[in-house]
Amino acid sequence: MSHQPTTHITRPIRVARPRRFLMCKPTHFEVTYSINPWMQPGKPTDAGIAVAQWERLRSLYLGFGHEVELIDPVPGLPDMVFAANGATVVDGKVLSASFRHSERVPEGPAYLKWFQDRGFPAHESEFVNEGEGDYLVTGERILAGTGFRTDRRSHLEAARVFGREVVTLELVDDRFYHLDTALAVLDDDEVMYYPPAFSAESQAVLLELYPDAILATDADAEVFGLNAVSDGRHVLLAQEATHLTEQLWARGFVPIGVDLSELLKSGGSAKCCTLEIRGATAK
Repeated sequence: MSHQPTTHITRPIRVARPRRFLMCKPTHFEVTYSINPWMQPGKPTDAGIAVAQWERLRSLYLGFGHEVELIDPVPGLPDMVFAANGATVVDGKVLSASFRHSERVPEGPAYLKWFQDRGFPAHESEFVNEGEGDYLVTGERILAGTGFRTDRRSHLEAARVFGREVVTLELVDDRFYHLDTALAVLDDDEVMYYPPAFSAESQAVLLELYPDAILATDADAEVFGLNAVSDGRHVLLAQEATHLTEQLWARGFVPIGVDLSELLKSGGSAKCCTLEIRGATAK
């Protein structure tokens, strides 16, 4: 009996690494002001749905073995659920957030106090920066967004505080006002991003640094598919981002679709809800 040869497609073997996250329950979620194109104050929101969607995201993290800590939500700060904006933590050191819009300014001190109360060495920022919204750590490098929120001068400040190379990337499409809406870190040297969100110069930088990056389509970007969280194996992203899901699977990752449609009404998805606490444990 003759047999036809079987063709096997070899996928890279990915290994998840335990992470420590900080999250904030969207108890007080609503859209009462507009500071990005996604926010429409006249559109109804449902905090109950937002909480249920957020709880599933948190449960997924816990199910994958990650540690999730919580900060108490503050009444009157509906965007506090977007914990990624609250600070940047690298090697156990904290750079506090300083928000551009007055509506979110009180979030910075609230997050800073959380870290200070737990003994983290914290640097109070001199310039406007919106935490991991615009600072994404990849290996020993920090990718830093600017153009709509974070002050370019803060990039030098971050380099001093963390002692790492900081690469400036300019955002040019106001729908993708934070770096974490236009680019996601998959592993130490792997990213996925949406080229049209960046200036021509920044596109050239990304192409040089990450020639094999996964590139998002318009449809991927518009459903916030790049506002994703990866542990090196599992990638949690908007379930509607089907092209990215296919590409991730082909690269050996395990994409997990999540529904955060209620929070998207304020311009946020999985990554926006998730601040990574990297490095040394607090004293």
